[in-house]
Amino acid sequence: MSRLKRLGSRAPIWAVTALCALQGVNALASSHREAPFIAGNPRVDATDFYMFRSYEPGRDGFVTIVANYIPVQDAYGGPNYFSLDPNALYEIHIDNNGDAKEDLTFQFRFKNTLQGGNGIALNVGGKNVAIPLIQAGPISTVNGATQNLRETFSVDVVRGDRRSGQRAAITNATGGAAVFDKPLDNIGEKTFGGATGYAAYAGQHLYNIKIPGCQDGRMFVGQRKDPFQVPLGKVFDLINLNPLGPDTNGNADKLDDKNVTSMILEVPISCVATAAEPVIGGWTTASLRQGRLLDPTPKAGHANNAANGGAWVQVSRLGMPLVNEVVIGLKDKDRFNSSKPKDDGQFADYVTNPTLPALVQLLFPSAPAPTNFPRTDLVAAFLTGIKLRDGTVVNQPKNVVPSEMLRLNTAIAPTALATQNNLGVAGGDLAGFPNGRRPGDDVVDIELRVAMGALCVLTGANDALGVGCKPSDAAAGGAAITDGVKTDASQFDGVFPYIRTPLAGSPN
Repeated sequence: MSRLKRLGSRAPIWAVTALCALQGVNALASSHREAPFIAGNPRVDATDFYMFRSYEPGRDGFVTIVANYIPVQDAYGGPNYFSLDPNALYEIHIDNNGDAKEDLTFQFRFKNTLQGGNGIALNVGGKNVAIPLIQAGPISTVNGATQNLRETFSVDVVRGDRRSGQRAAITNATGGAAVFDKPLDNIGEKTFGGATGYAAYAGQHLYNIKIPGCQDGRMFVGQRKDPFQVPLGKVFDLINLNPLGPDTNGNADKLDDKNVTSMILEVPISCVATAAEPVIGGWTTASLRQGRLLDPTPKAGHANNAANGGAWVQVSRLGMPLVNEVVIGLKDKDRFNSSKPKDDGQFADYVTNPTLPALVQLLFPSAPAPTNFPRTDLVAAFLTGIKLRDGTVVNQPKNVVPSEMLRLNTAIAPTALATQNNLGVAGGDLAGFPNGRRPGDDVVDIELRVAMGALCVLTGANDALGVGCKPSDAAAGGAAITDGVKTDASQFDGVFPYIRTPLAGSPN
């Protein structure tokens, strides 16, 4: 590890997840609307996945995992806003032995009900008539009398195969309930009592939890401000920006006025890692039932207009950022979302022969693409994690099966918020991307540089990183490529749940 620290900002080991992340030029939103099917099903569209050792003071014995869903939420998107799908199964998977199969899965299920069964009604001219809104007045407490829509959820932990393994319910450490309330979205300041009212309301939905077979943890599920930052429009438009320009917000972050919905767990390291293997892999998925029959005459209630049945079908998958968005070819994007890490060999060409560097070269002839094929540097970064030639482990499991997922070495201590480097390992901060991913890690800049061969430059003539290439293979590998939007730890909180309070619908 000391060698990596000496490499400092030259260490594109961050490259690790950059790998082929930029293969496709379609977009650089981590995973927003990235595939044809999922673009029409936003409630099961995973947008970002984070996994890092908790850096809140006193919590360094824990791992925080964040799975974000429902992209591009406008804060004023009423009257129904952005509840999660009660007919879906949302999951966070952990591989703790490197075999590309889940060993631990956290399964989230949601349910929407109206106050009193049919919702709040007002007496209008002698008749009780249901109101059209999800609130009938100011809200300050969990499931208060003026809250017309109640969204609840349950979480199971499954050991072994996610469909047939040993299952047990996570419960509230206070009272033992297995059903939790999710806060309403941030409708506006009048509903929640001023500029700070929503934060106080949402904070009542932060739970201490009991995890069967583990020590206690914490959990929050609810709307947050979208933490991902990128100049979306310019990227879509054939990278219509200066990739060698400054990274000091020279371009506007087009997600700055959007929210997402987060499922955030903080679990003890001993719950997800073993004594023999400190490196864990993680990814999130969403699944729907195979069959859906629409009801031509929906019954009274909330979203009760379809019958769902059959086996679960996985429709969304996200581990490392930007993979399906800009690595996987358009024809295979839905297939990738339905796949499992153990079967990732079918997508190998997208890693060994990536298209993004070639596209960058076409658009910017002064930035030639790397010439080493197959791209063993991206294979090492993308499919296995990094282990140096001298045996130093960054984030590669001992017995790794090549597969795509976010990998975290839980033996590396977290870095405090104030001293985090937004380039992660490349900036000498071993607790950052690609060793896991923190909210403040600037993954777009990191991955752009890796795609253009930063690992080949960093590894040197003696291939110290063991990535199978050399500096002469990547003429542009040392360039400080950027999207012009700066992401860093100062834009996030230093305590759980880390991702900040969502934007209010009013005033806005």
